[in-house]
Amino acid sequence: MSTEDFRTLYERLRRAARSGPDGGRRGALRHLTPARVAAAAAEVRLGRTVSLAAPIETRPGPDNPEPAKHRMTGPAPGEAGADGLHFALDRFAMNVHGDADSHLDALNHVLYDGELHDGVPAGDATAPEVRSLSVDLVREGIVGRGVLLDVPRVRGVPWLEPGDHVTVEDLTAAEAAEGVRVGPGDLLLVRVGHRRRRGELGAWEAARARAGLHPRAMAFLAEREVSVLGGDGNNDTAPSAVADVAFPVHVLAVHAMGVHLMDYLQFEEVAGACARAGRWSFLCVVAPLRLPGATGSPVNPIAVL
Repeated sequence: MSTEDFRTLYERLRRAARSGPDGGRRGALRHLTPARVAAAAAEVRLGRTVSLAAPIETRPGPDNPEPAKHRMTGPAPGEAGADGLHFALDRFAMNVHGDADSHLDALNHVLYDGELHDGVPAGDATAPEVRSLSVDLVREGIVGRGVLLDVPRVRGVPWLEPGDHVTVEDLTAAEAAEGVRVGPGDLLLVRVGHRRRRGELGAWEAARARAGLHPRAMAFLAEREVSVLGGDGNNDTAPSAVADVAFPVHVLAVHAMGVHLMDYLQFEEVAGACARAGRWSFLCVVAPLRLPGATGSPVNPIAVL
């Protein structure tokens, strides 16, 4: 995709997002109305819950050079077998925006041309306007209809190879095969098979090579008024389809459209459950940590089938 074509697409999607009734500050969450949240509850048929997150990893690997750090800080020596009350304790730290752990990107995560989403200047991270776009924007959680589009299943392969792109045609073909249609306010989940490939072949340097969405596929999300995009990879393909923009899907989704992204989720279990049930939509509950000012959060989305 040429730089000129990317810029044209960026400006078109940005204008559409800023034409919302709230000026665009809540981004695509404006499509997730209380009525749509209530309607999503009707998606529950089996009463089964499925995690969409991968276990947090604490060992370094090719795609995780800065793994999360978790250590037990209690009980103190001698307390484990002692009489009376004592506590087991933990300490945890992580690089939220890595290439292995499941996480949510807030609207203050992507800087482009000196701005954040909705034209907010990116200079001062503590400024009220910047903090208004942080993960605290979704402190009440994100609850709505989740729709899983399993692209490898439709193509008849276990996964997409690194560097491959999900196109608009892939998304519409998955809709047709699954008998579902993505609509306003939906949490769109696109499986590329990243987690399955990693599990079967081992980790690789995903920063250099991974499957993801083609930038033009973001027009599909804008047309359908999707509120959230989640993937089992980074959502962006590597190498990038745009020579001078390393993460074009992040720029278009987060920066231009105000779509919260969830990266490196785990779809293998829910894909199997959906295939067995013959239904590819469900209630989806996302509860990020309350971290005012933060650019993202580790996340464990739950599908309720």
